Amino acid sequence: MAPPAETFTRDEVREHTSEDSLWCIIDSIVYDLTDFVMAHPGGEAVLHQVAGQDATTAFYNLHRQEVLKKYADLAVGTVKGETPQIVVPQPGDLSAVPYAEPLWLTPAFKSPYYNDSHRALQRAARLFVDEHLIPEAQECEATGRYISQAMIDRMAREGILHMRLGPGQHMHGVSLFGGVMPGEQFDYFHDLIIGQEFSRTMQRGFQDGNMAGMTIGLTCVLNFARDEAWKKQIADEVFSGKKKLCLAITEAFAGSDVAGLRTTAEKTPDGKHYVVNGTKKWITNGCWSDYFVTGVRTGDRLSVLLIPRGEGVETKPIKTSYSPAAGTAYVTFDNVKVPVENLLGEEGKGTHVILSNFNHERWMMCTATVRSMRTIVEECLKWSNQRLVFGQRLIDQAVIRHRLAKMIALVESHQAWLESITYQMCHMPYKQQAQHLAGPIGLLKMSCTRAAHEIADESVQIWGGRGLTQTGMGKHIEIFNRTYKFDSILGGSEEILGDLGVRQAMRNFPKSML
Repeated sequence: MAPPAETFTRDEVREHTSEDSLWCIIDSIVYDLTDFVMAHPGGEAVLHQVAGQDATTAFYNLHRQEVLKKYADLAVGTVKGETPQIVVPQPGDLSAVPYAEPLWLTPAFKSPYYNDSHRALQRAARLFVDEHLIPEAQECEATGRYISQAMIDRMAREGILHMRLGPGQHMHGVSLFGGVMPGEQFDYFHDLIIGQEFSRTMQRGFQDGNMAGMTIGLTCVLNFARDEAWKKQIADEVFSGKKKLCLAITEAFAGSDVAGLRTTAEKTPDGKHYVVNGTKKWITNGCWSDYFVTGVRTGDRLSVLLIPRGEGVETKPIKTSYSPAAGTAYVTFDNVKVPVENLLGEEGKGTHVILSNFNHERWMMCTATVRSMRTIVEECLKWSNQRLVFGQRLIDQAVIRHRLAKMIALVESHQAWLESITYQMCHMPYKQQAQHLAGPIGLLKMSCTRAAHEIADESVQIWGGRGLTQTGMGKHIEIFNRTYKFDSILGGSEEILGDLGVRQAMRNFPKSML
């Protein structure tokens, strides 16, 4: 919003210092704070200290430009002969802060990985996130409200729900963002872009609440449902947003130890149904899901069933470090009858079904973690350039520059590793990905979450008390520091994935080197 056209000299502004008329200047814009003094969150004394003065330095030592947007109606004009100098980002804009964007989005840098369709998709996704998703994410994270059906419907219309599963036959015939590109052209670099743009909400509970269960669970249906008509029915319901689906594998007794599942499925005497009994824990989106892609024990082996919500299925929320917006649930199956047609894959071969999407799930988590780390770096660069301490900016202190250098190096190295693996995914069929990439992706995820630990720690030290506060400028620092650990546990813990990476390497170790 442009400031009012009226202009004032600085001398005229200095005349407004009383309780009946209190003005100040911020970045050459004149604000009338008379009616705002009593409502100021920091108390009225702070505003009286800058009455009639240029408060630009004092303001930006405590606030960001977003605060002025919130109180734009207090602006009454500009200083005669001056124009504002602070650049106000618009929805969809790229950040001008160094290292705030991946290098391929920086004008001076080139990349062999991205073409015009990637750039077009990025622009559309950035605008969608800025205009629609961020406001809802912030409200849901603060209140614990689940994602709205209106937002799910909007994402379904734009092809976003389809995109969240990555490339594949399900993308054929789908128009993305109203015609930005056809779904048939969607590759893993497009997938990477969607993952990184949508994690820019920086609301970790909402991030998982934004259909993460569908993202990691529906692939099992698409790849292993045995009846094509039934598969299409489920896919159409979920992709349209009319039905919700989640993956229900983890149990209290079996986290990363999938083989230790205790939920049972026994066939009825007529062979037409399974009767399922057991519990699942920490199930993302379980609170509101209509379908549960469920790991069960059939005899002494594992199988996977698609269980609809119905009689005998109960869910209750679990409180975690992030908001209830994720819909994290404890799920109970009590003598639940499930048609045998709902078996995914073959009976007793559920391990293959369960493991089939782990590479993509873990890779997706890496895309989001790297982007979140980058946002934290951007916030720290802004704050270090803005904050005045002992008469100088934070950035003028070598110890701060050292912390920032470490953070930047961690982000850029992991983005490069992520893009290298993504390139392999684009040029390997699924069978080769399973053979060659499970270990590298596991090591990447382990390393990403270790880097997140370092960046969270350094960022809080840079921000001080503001990095521990859930509101204000430090809110992104606080939530990242509080929730980065989710990514070191979900999808396979750091220890399990590190071990996977080394074990896969040793399987390929040349005997000639012994």
